[in-house]
Amino acid sequence: MRFPLSEFNRLYPDDDACLAAIMNKRYSTMKECPKCKKEKKYHRVKGRRCYECQWCGNQIYPTKGTVFEKTSVPLKSQFLVMYMMTATRSGVAAKEVERMLGISYGTAWKLCHRIRKLMAVRAKEQLSGHVEVDEAYIGGVFSGGKVGRGSPNKTAVFGIVERGGHARAFVVASTRKKALTILINKHVAKGSTISSDRYKSYKNIREHGFTHGVVKHVAKQYVNGIYHTQTIEGFWSRLKLSINGTHVHVSKKHMQKYVDEFAFRFNERDQEQAEMFDRLLENLRMPV
Repeated sequence: MRFPLSEFNRLYPDDDACLAAIMNKRYSTMKECPKCKKEKKYHRVKGRRCYECQWCGNQIYPTKGTVFEKTSVPLKSQFLVMYMMTATRSGVAAKEVERMLGISYGTAWKLCHRIRKLMAVRAKEQLSGHVEVDEAYIGGVFSGGKVGRGSPNKTAVFGIVERGGHARAFVVASTRKKALTILINKHVAKGSTISSDRYKSYKNIREHGFTHGVVKHVAKQYVNGIYHTQTIEGFWSRLKLSINGTHVHVSKKHMQKYVDEFAFRFNERDQEQAEMFDRLLENLRMPV
């Protein structure tokens, strides 16, 4: 389904429509008032982000406990940022949000991070089938010229990509065997097939209940039968281009948020923008 800006404005013309959408996503399955136990009949309280039970006066604040709580930015503006962030494959810079909404850079930056929290919500199911694992080093080099492992001012990120499926990536303090094995065991189903390069941290993967094959990049081997890491290398390439081209530099402190944002887009790559936008609204059901 196409989702032009005109359709977005028709569906969400103002704060009231946005609040109604949040109320519907979070409480559509509620059949009765949790206080008086009568049939659910709530009406909007004028001038507040609140709905009230017509029987007992119990009040529900749909934005409570969500990324939309505790901010004075209009809901329509926050929805517009969600629209922008699902319309692009390369991310949205806070500077662009600042200019479009006429708000301060700090407010725009915080608003973008709030939306990234919705993008970080993951399914609980483990990845399975044939997955590829790899580590990457992301960020700028400001002193010296070293790149890759051990380079200055770079952030280590470990990724797992399910062929034809989803990706998960994590900022890690260490790429040593123990740290990466913990993540593999947590996020990959036993019995799955794993492709990797010959990095020493992957040496004993078979001992944990996986089929494991490697490619020898140092010998210019990029495919070894069914084993290769081209999918995850493509994931890293697009992530780095997005960060370098849109955000220029991301600190280690905030890198996970950007990694989650890109993983969300990768996982929703076969969906139209309308479905991606709706997925963010669905994620309001989950704690953030």
